[in-house]
Amino acid sequence: MAKFDAKSFNPQAFGKYVERIPKTKKNELIKSGVLKGNKEIRDAFSSQTGTAYAVLPMYGRIGGKVQNYDGETDMDPQGSTTYERGVVVVGRMGSWVEKDFSTDITGGVDFMDNVAAQVSEYFEDVDQDTLLAILKGIFAMTGAKNLEFVNNHTFDITEEEGEKSKAGATTLNSAIQKASGDKKAKFTMAIMHSTVATNLENLQLLAYLKYTDANGVQRDLTLASWNGRIVLIDDNMPTEEVEASEGVEAHIKYTTYLLGDGAIDYENIGAKVPFEMDRDPKTNGGQDTLYARQRKVFAPYGISYTKKSQAKLSPTDEELANGANWELVHDAGTGASRKYIDDKQIYIARIISKG
Repeated sequence: MAKFDAKSFNPQAFGKYVERIPKTKKNELIKSGVLKGNKEIRDAFSSQTGTAYAVLPMYGRIGGKVQNYDGETDMDPQGSTTYERGVVVVGRMGSWVEKDFSTDITGGVDFMDNVAAQVSEYFEDVDQDTLLAILKGIFAMTGAKNLEFVNNHTFDITEEEGEKSKAGATTLNSAIQKASGDKKAKFTMAIMHSTVATNLENLQLLAYLKYTDANGVQRDLTLASWNGRIVLIDDNMPTEEVEASEGVEAHIKYTTYLLGDGAIDYENIGAKVPFEMDRDPKTNGGQDTLYARQRKVFAPYGISYTKKSQAKLSPTDEELANGANWELVHDAGTGASRKYIDDKQIYIARIISKG
C-alpha cells in the first residue's frame, strides 16, 4: 500500500471518499434532472476496451396518420425512424505535489477529508468547463437544420430598448416557449451570471429557497429559483463586450443557459487508475505527488458529436466548443431524404441579454 507523508494511501478507498464529498454544482444539476444516466452509453464504453468514441442508435418516435376503423379500410403500417448519435469520452487529469503536505497544508485537518474535498472541488470545476464548452459548441453549429436549432433555442433581447434588453418577468417563459412550445415545462434549470441574477433580484423575480432549522427558524438557502426553475449563479457564464457604435452605447452581452429534464446524458466511465500516490524522498528533502484521472461522457440529447475536428482520442475544451464537431441527430440518410430529430425535443436553450 502506498504511503503519503507516512500515512497509508488506499486509492480505491480514496476514490470512494472523493465521490462522497458534496459537489454543489454537479449535484444541483443532477437533482434538477438535467444530467441523466444512459445505460447504452455506459455499456458501449465498458464493454469495448480502449474505446473513446461511439456511434449509438437513437430511436425515433412512432408517427403516421391515424386511420378510420370502419371494417372496410385496410391498415397502412408505418415504420419508425432510427437515428445515429455520436458520443465521445472526455478524459481529464491533474496532479499535485507538496512538501510536508500533511503538516504544512492541512494544519492538522484530517488528511482524507481535506485532500478529497480539494480534488472533488477541482474536478467539479473541470466538469463545468466541459459542459460550458459543449454548450458553446452546439450553439456554434452551422448548416440549415442545425441553424434551425440554434435560432429556435436562442432568445436574444439585446436589440430591445432600455430595460427590455435585460432579463425580466416574461423572459424565461418566452425563451422556453420559443424553444420547445408546449413542452416548455420540461425546462428545470437556469445557469446565469451574477449580474443577471442581481437584476432579477432587484425586480424581486428571483426567490431564494428556504429551510427551517431544528429550532423552527426559517432561513434562506443560497439556491434560488426563477419562475419555478432552479437557478445556479456563476460568473463563468459567457459574456461578450460590445464596443460603442453609431447610436449604440458600449455594453456587455450575458448568456444564460436554460436546461431541461434529461437534457444531457451523463456517465462516469472511469479510468484504470483514477487516483495514485508517489513518494519521492530525495527531491526537496522529500515530497509526495497525488495523481488523478477521470473519463466522463456528457452527451446532449438529440445532438451528435461528429469528431470532425479532433486531434487526439480525448477532445480538448476548445474542440468541444467547435461547432464543426456537432450536428443534430439524424438517420444517416443523404441529401433531401435525411431525417432529423425534431429540435423541440431538445431541452437546451439560451437567453442573451444586457443584464
